[in-house]
Parts: sequence; C-alpha cells; structure tokens
Amino acid sequence: MPRPLADELMERLTRLLGAARDPERAVQAEAYMRDQFPFLGIPAPAQRALARTVLAGLPKPTEEDLRAVALACWSRGEREYQYFACDWLRTHVAVPGPGFLDTVATLVTTKSWWDTVDPLATRVVGGLVRRHPQLGAEMDAWSAEEDMWLVRTAILHQLHYGTETDTDRLFGYCTRQAGHKDFFIRKAIGWSLRHYARTDPEAVARVVSDNRDRLSPLSIREALKHL
Repeated sequence: MPRPLADELMERLTRLLGAARDPERAVQAEAYMRDQFPFLGIPAPAQRALARTVLAGLPKPTEEDLRAVALACWSRGEREYQYFACDWLRTHVAVPGPGFLDTVATLVTTKSWWDTVDPLATRVVGGLVRRHPQLGAEMDAWSAEEDMWLVRTAILHQLHYGTETDTDRLFGYCTRQAGHKDFFIRKAIGWSLRHYARTDPEAVARVVSDNRDRLSPLSIREALKHL
C-alpha cells in the first residue's frame, strides 16, 4: 500500500531542509524578522530548489493532502516550513473547494506575521474567492474581525484582481478600517489602494480625497505614491 502523500512529502521536506540548515544565516534571518520565529537559515533561492526536489515525482495533491501538509508545516518551529506551505498552496489553489477557507483562516491566525499572511491573503485566499465567489461574504465578515490578520487578509485578497476587483468591497473595507491603530492595517489599506490605482487611478484619488480626514497619513502616502 503506498504511503500517504502528506507523509512522504513531510519526510522528504524534513530531511532536506534539515540537511541544508545554516546556523549563521539563521541568526541573521531571525534578527531581520525581529526574532518572531526560529529559522533554519536557508536563503530563498535554495528553499525553492529544495522544494522542487521534495516534490519531484509526487502526484497532484487532493484538498486533504493540502490541508495535512499545511497544518504539519505550521506545527514545525522553523519558518522555512511555513514558507514551503504557502508556496505549495499557491501552486495548487485551484484544487480545494470553498470549505478550505477555514483551514486558511487557521494558518492566517496562527504564527501570524506579514511574511506568511501576505502570500496567503493575495494568492491563496484571493484564488479561493475568485474561484468561489460566495466566499466574498466571508471576506465581508473578516474585514470587521477583531483579529487584525484576518482584517489585513480581507483588505489584500483582491490585490491581483485588476479589472475584476470588486471596488465596493475594496473601498468599503479600507474606509471601514480607516481609523485602525495598527501599522499593518494602515499599511495594507495604502498598499491595496496603491495597487488598484494601476487599474483606476481616478477612483483611488477620489476615495482618498473623500476620506482624507479618516485615513491615516501612512495609508494616504502609500495610496498616492504613484499618482
């Protein structure tokens, strides 16, 4: 009987990442990330190369495979495991159904920091909502959550939608959270508006003008950066 895909993948990943550990680089990576998480010290290009070796010859995952591997990676201490999971989920975002959003919510709200939340928001959640539009209602709920990482995810999930952006949602989320005190929310508002300005600069300029007394200086500066 063949081994479950998740077991085979995690065995390969653990072995190869462990062999590539670089303690000196790990200290530098940890300092850069403000000592939020331990690292193995493997630079991004080497991580990508190792991931290709890990995945060589493995079949396409099922939704359950994606869930099992992602949660297993999140249970590991070193950050490179979570980076692998983010990349793998992004690659296979067309596989899971709408119920997978619950798993992603767990990832977003666990070991949370911008380095995992942002790829999950813009590529994984964004991909899920694009394929399953009914999840827009979940984004509405996340945009008003107390957990700031769910809020950031809701604001950023349409980042790469371009002309398909639901502007009522984008602008509504930004103005709803305009007075938020946290840097990561203020930055997300500015980033999402700046990115959408590539598609409709006049609309972004108008939203900023109409809400200048509510938006933080950081959000305004980021939103108007290229206008």
